[in-house]
Amino acid sequence: MCIVDNKRIAIQGVKGCFHEQAARQFYAEHGHIVPDIVECLTFDGLYKTIDADKADAAVMAIENTVSGGLLPNFELLRKYDRKIKGEVFLRIQQNLMAIPGQKIEDIKEVRTHYMAINQTREFFKDYPWIRLVESEDTAKAAADVAAEGIKGVGAVASTLAAELYGLEILAESIETYKQNFTRFLVLDDSFQVDRQKINKASMCFTLPHTPGSLAHILTILSFYDMNLTRIQSLPIPGQEWQYFFYVDIKFDDYVRYEQAISAVRPLMKDLNILGEYVAAV
Repeated sequence: MCIVDNKRIAIQGVKGCFHEQAARQFYAEHGHIVPDIVECLTFDGLYKTIDADKADAAVMAIENTVSGGLLPNFELLRKYDRKIKGEVFLRIQQNLMAIPGQKIEDIKEVRTHYMAINQTREFFKDYPWIRLVESEDTAKAAADVAAEGIKGVGAVASTLAAELYGLEILAESIETYKQNFTRFLVLDDSFQVDRQKINKASMCFTLPHTPGSLAHILTILSFYDMNLTRIQSLPIPGQEWQYFFYVDIKFDDYVRYEQAISAVRPLMKDLNILGEYVAAV
């Protein structure tokens, strides 16, 4: 049964983008109706939109299996006090689309985000007459093509974008690497996570500038059967050779996890638990 709550979800991008797909997927899996999407131009804008009470929650990309981590977004997790309540792994499927009634041979120009261009260059090598033009967002490119109604101009975007803007998909899944997934984080203070099901945590901390300090932490986490799934370091501005460490760990026993945190806490500085939630995979 669907939960009727009219939840407003802030995304970076335009309706029909992969952020919206991730938001729809997460909330559908938890019994919610399709959320109201609040478009934001920047990732920082996600937090400001929530703070201004223009959205109830946000979905934010954090890493991609092809291009790696979105480093500025790790800093946003530390800067703003919004806990991670879930995650979504979404396969990024790029599709060539245009106004209905055309063929690929009719297309002379294709608009899309620069990352989508990089992900589809191999496909377009077979169509050398098509000029690739960079747009600020995949879904916005699709929306612009639909609004302008110009034949001979296409876009590369999601199937959701094609559906929302009435475009016809001329070629599906044209990305070079098919195992291309983006991990999205759900920042929703009102979302209740069942403690019995929590099996993943994200945290941020600093360490004393002494030999072996990080190795010591990792050894203790391993002793408590914590599975380190990601570690990311970012320099601390104004402090030479000092870093913030962002760590994701998975576990089978929440009590064991609490014991591990108690054991490593005295060895860390500025420990911030960014979220405890249910792993998507």
